[in-house]
Amino acid sequence: MQRRPLLLILSAIAGALLSFPAMALDLLPEPRLGDDGLHHPDWFLQSFLDIGDDFTEAKAAGKGLVIVVEQAGCPYCREMHRVNLRDPEIVDIIRANFNVVQLDLRGSREVVDTDGTAMAERDLIRKWGMLFTPTLIFLAKDGDPAGKPAAQAAAAIMPGYFKPYHFVSMFDYVASGAYHDRFFQDFIIERRQRLEAEGKDVSIWD
Repeated sequence: MQRRPLLLILSAIAGALLSFPAMALDLLPEPRLGDDGLHHPDWFLQSFLDIGDDFTEAKAAGKGLVIVVEQAGCPYCREMHRVNLRDPEIVDIIRANFNVVQLDLRGSREVVDTDGTAMAERDLIRKWGMLFTPTLIFLAKDGDPAGKPAAQAAAAIMPGYFKPYHFVSMFDYVASGAYHDRFFQDFIIERRQRLEAEGKDVSIWD
């Protein structure tokens, strides 16, 4: 007598499991978690941690440079890696326009800032005034950060976790040069209107 309800329940669970991954199948693999507690996408720059040299290299390739500041155990960093940076469209936009360097808020590796000063990651990040993670510092390809700290030379700074639409829009905001003449809030509205005019479904808050 109980077999039929059990079969119905199992059938419902199987249906849910089959339908849920349909969206997830298009996601990139989750990046590995390193011994330092940070997620490490394999396309992040393997840097010698001279930010000025990294910027010069990116600029020579027609790209800007993004510095991602994270820390172990940060739930918003985890969300960025598990959601935003597993979306292939977002990753394609980033990789086409920027090289990405990852720094550890509490790290001890020596880093050379764009003003030429060298210090441990944690001291440099404190010098930049970064208080929480993730924080993304954008150095535009048409910029010239030499002689200034990276945080002062930045075209934009993303102070915390942004949902996917706002996240990728910030990369577009800097890469397109829109940061020169408009506020980010105006840009994301214009970008949404442009994408919708192209027939694309834009979800701002998901």
